Amino acid sequence: MTRRLHDRHRAVLPDWLALYYKQPVEITHGEGRHVWDADGNKYLDFFGGILTTMTAHALPEVTKAVAEQAGRIIHTSTLYLNRQMVELAERIAQLSGIPDARVFFTTSGTEANDTALLLATAYRNSNQILAMRNSYHGRSFSAVGITGNHAWSPTSLSPLQTLYVHGGVRGRGPYAHLGDSQFIEACVADLEDLLGHTRNVAALIAEPIQGVGGFTSPPDGLYAAFREVLDRHGILWITDEVQTGWGRTGDHFWGWQAHERSGPPDLLTFAKGIGNGMSIGGVVARAEVMNCLDSNSISTFGGSPVTMAAGLANLTYLLEHDLQGNARRVGGLLIERLRAIGAQLPVVREVRGRGLMAGIELVRPGTDEANPEAAAAVLEAAREGGLLIGKGGGHDTSVLRVAPPLTLTVAEAEEGAAILERALRTV
Repeated sequence: MTRRLHDRHRAVLPDWLALYYKQPVEITHGEGRHVWDADGNKYLDFFGGILTTMTAHALPEVTKAVAEQAGRIIHTSTLYLNRQMVELAERIAQLSGIPDARVFFTTSGTEANDTALLLATAYRNSNQILAMRNSYHGRSFSAVGITGNHAWSPTSLSPLQTLYVHGGVRGRGPYAHLGDSQFIEACVADLEDLLGHTRNVAALIAEPIQGVGGFTSPPDGLYAAFREVLDRHGILWITDEVQTGWGRTGDHFWGWQAHERSGPPDLLTFAKGIGNGMSIGGVVARAEVMNCLDSNSISTFGGSPVTMAAGLANLTYLLEHDLQGNARRVGGLLIERLRAIGAQLPVVREVRGRGLMAGIELVRPGTDEANPEAAAAVLEAAREGGLLIGKGGGHDTSVLRVAPPLTLTVAEAEEGAAILERALRTV
C-alpha cells in the first residue's frame, strides 16, 4: 500500500518535493514521543515533523482546544476581532523581550521571515540585506533570495540584494582555527569591512542556531558584538527563531538570549513549535518598525481562531510544565551520551548543539571531508531500528539532526541514543 501511495505521490507532486528514505514512510498517528506508520511500525520520534511537534503528539490539552474551537467557528480572518489572537499576541509580546512589541501572525516560518523582510526594507527604505553563510530562512521568493545554503536556494534571482557575513559556522571556514574571542573579533572585522563597501543596509537576519545548515552556531556573544556595529549604522537585527524558540535550547527561551549583551533584536520571527503541528508563524517587532507600512494589509489565515486556540493551549502547557528546563536537563544528558558515542567512531567529526537540538556531523574516516552517503545510511538504519531523525548541513548534507519533542524523558533519550549508536556503527 505504501509503494502504491508513493507512485501516486510521484505522479501528481513535484519532483523537488523531497521525501525521506528509499521506501518513504506514511505516518498515520502519534502519541507522546512516538508515531506509527501505515504498516503498523512504531517509531520514537526525534525530529517532530521538522521541530514542529514541540510538546508531544496528540497532546490532550491542544487537541481539546482545537476540537472545542472548531465546534464554535473555524474561520473569520483578521477583518474581525479575534479574542484568541489578541490573547496569544499579548503573551508572545511579553515573552519576546522586545520593548513596545507588536505581533503579526502568519501561517508559516517562511511567511514570517518574508514579512520581517518587508517591514525592515520599508522601514529603512532599502533592499539590501545582510544574511549569514550557511543560513536557511524559508521557501518563498524573498526567503530563498537570502538563503546562504546552495542546496536550498534554487535561483539567484531575488527582489533583495543580499550580502553574506561570516560567523554562523564555528567549526569550519577561514576562522575555524581561532579561539572564541578571536573568532568573534574576526567576524566583526569582516562585517565592518563589508559595510564599508555597501550603501544603506536594511537589516541583518540570522538564525541563532542554523537549522537546515546542520545545527551550527557561533560562540555566544557574536550577535551582541554585531549589534554594536549595526546600531552605529542604523541597521535592524532580525532574529529567526523558527527553530530555536520556545525554550528548545534549554539555556534560553529564545536563541538570541545567548547574545543579549547589546539588548534585544528589533524583529523576531517564530513558527513551528508554537502550534505543535498547527500552522502558526509570526513576527514580533518594535511598534515603530511594525507600524511603518503605509498601506492596508490583512491575513486571511494568519491568526485563525483554531490555530490561535492551539497556540494558547500549547504555550500554556509548555510554561506550566517547564519544558525549557526539561530541554536543558534531558537534552544535556542526551548530548553528552551522543558525544560519548561519537568519540568512539571515526565517522563522527563533531556532536554539537544545545538542549534538545543536537547535530552529529559525519565525515569520511581519517579526513575532514563531509560524508553525505553515511548520513543517508544512518538515517535509514535508524528508521529500521525504530527511530526517526533528520539530516542537514552546509555544502553537503552530512549532519544528523536530533530534535525530539520537549517532553522527552530520560528513558526515551537513552533508548534513542542506543538506536542511534547501532545505526552509526553500521557505517
